[in-house]
Amino acid sequence: MQDVEIYTSPLCGFCHAAKRLLTKKGVTFTEVDVLRHPARKSEMMDRAHGRHTVPQIFIGGTHVGGCDELYELERAGKLDPMLAG
Repeated sequence: MQDVEIYTSPLCGFCHAAKRLLTKKGVTFTEVDVLRHPARKSEMMDRAHGRHTVPQIFIGGTHVGGCDELYELERAGKLDPMLAG
């Protein structure tokens, strides 16, 4: 199973939806709350090629995008193979 990292904010509904999908799939992930750790937001933006909204999701170090992109991978049947590595 690939390492999964997700940059979030506690007030973000899209963050909660992305975490729900990952949890439903049995994926453990590292969560970085950019409100609690504001210095990590610039790290997120660097890694996500300037994107500044949350969530930003990384699977195995690869930037997936946000919640919409995560659900699109799931609908296309590409999320499970990506998670498996």
